[in-house]
Amino acid sequence: MTVSEGLLYYVPLVLAIICLVWYTILWSLGLLGCRTARRRYRSRPRSPLASADPSSVPGVSILRPLKGLDPNLYENLESTFTQEYPNFEIFLCVESEHDQALGVVRELVAKYPRVNAHIFIGAETVGTNPKINNLIRAYRQAANDILWVLDSNVSAAPGTLARSVDILAPPPRVTSTQKRRIALVHHVPLAYATEHTLGSRIEEAFLNTNHAKMYLAINTVGLDSCVVGKSNLYRKSDLERVDGTLKPHGDAQDFPHGTGLAAFGRFLAEDNMIGQAVWKELDLRHDLSCDVARTSVGSMSFYDYILRRIRWLRLRRQMLALIVTIVEPFTESVFLGSLTSISLYYLFSIPVWFFLPVHFVLWITVDVDVYASLAGHPVAFEPGWWPFLGAWVLRECLAFPIWFYALWGSDILWRGKTYAVTQDGEVTLQGNASGRPATNKQRSVWHLLPFFRTRNDHYEPLELAHD
Repeated sequence: MTVSEGLLYYVPLVLAIICLVWYTILWSLGLLGCRTARRRYRSRPRSPLASADPSSVPGVSILRPLKGLDPNLYENLESTFTQEYPNFEIFLCVESEHDQALGVVRELVAKYPRVNAHIFIGAETVGTNPKINNLIRAYRQAANDILWVLDSNVSAAPGTLARSVDILAPPPRVTSTQKRRIALVHHVPLAYATEHTLGSRIEEAFLNTNHAKMYLAINTVGLDSCVVGKSNLYRKSDLERVDGTLKPHGDAQDFPHGTGLAAFGRFLAEDNMIGQAVWKELDLRHDLSCDVARTSVGSMSFYDYILRRIRWLRLRRQMLALIVTIVEPFTESVFLGSLTSISLYYLFSIPVWFFLPVHFVLWITVDVDVYASLAGHPVAFEPGWWPFLGAWVLRECLAFPIWFYALWGSDILWRGKTYAVTQDGEVTLQGNASGRPATNKQRSVWHLLPFFRTRNDHYEPLELAHD
């Protein structure tokens, strides 16, 4: 056998075997995520802290950044006022006294006079990230070390705070068994579409299935930080010891960007960077509670969905190792299934037409089971099942084209502004003095079609006209 003949024989053989090994690894992760969802989210016991004496439990400061009338804003905010926890305060933060969210905020403050709630109006610019600028004054005024930061489109079950504090600040006998202290508690997002537009349904299908499954699996394995910032608890004292450089600091070493929440104003994905800083700079752990961050998805167009995926793909590409970006399409059902079907045909002559239907049926079965665990009730064949199925199929088919397009360019569109992302995840605002984007490189001729036009009322609203 010549060298060229050997290559023609062994290279396809090795590639086919590697593909099958990778397929097995991905299925192992998927099943791990499914098992974790079943064990963690199908039973949510009441915490003893819920009925404890206020002086015997750690105080918690709840920070909620607000801008405009997000979908279900009243219900989302009210869920923090009705937490079954005896010792907490709430900070409700808006940038402008003309913000429409203030009407909702004032109504809730009047409805719950016994809740220690504070309204903060006006942002302080400490970086590029508008969420950090909105929260920084409340962060400095917080009376408690434990902070709970929730996005405005998130609602939480009444027992969420108590169960989360159980994990973040466990009894001493539990703490002594931990090799690394838990410094951050986060909640997996569970999306629900308040308006059934195409983009909203696709976003709902993505977050509640593939995203949740892999999020749970990665956090169960726990090899590295993986945090989504919809709903996070951490200690202010820990945040004051990190700066986002992801390098361990000595006590006497200067922090080049300062410390605390303000240090993360230079990042757009501050949630991910805070999680990584706690993990890598302090060598501490994260954990998930048995609660979800119930996330309202408003009227999101198909084009909005595409822009959202492009934005976070580009952010991840700059913030994480290059290999993570390269591997991502090999974790998606369509691309992975297609490659595996070719490998099986090459190795064992298994027909593609036989393997692929089995692959997709099993894949969506696991995805739907994860969704049911998070939702707390069956979702298959309920009302709305068929639109969900169509949205799931469309999401899977779009995964590779969106990933491929996101590779080209580093600019992202967020809240009506264009940002450039640097290699370390920092962002700079691109645009004119009015704050409007000077150029939107993500737009295409698709945007001229009504089907793809962006909507201003989904759960990441654009800048209001009076701003």
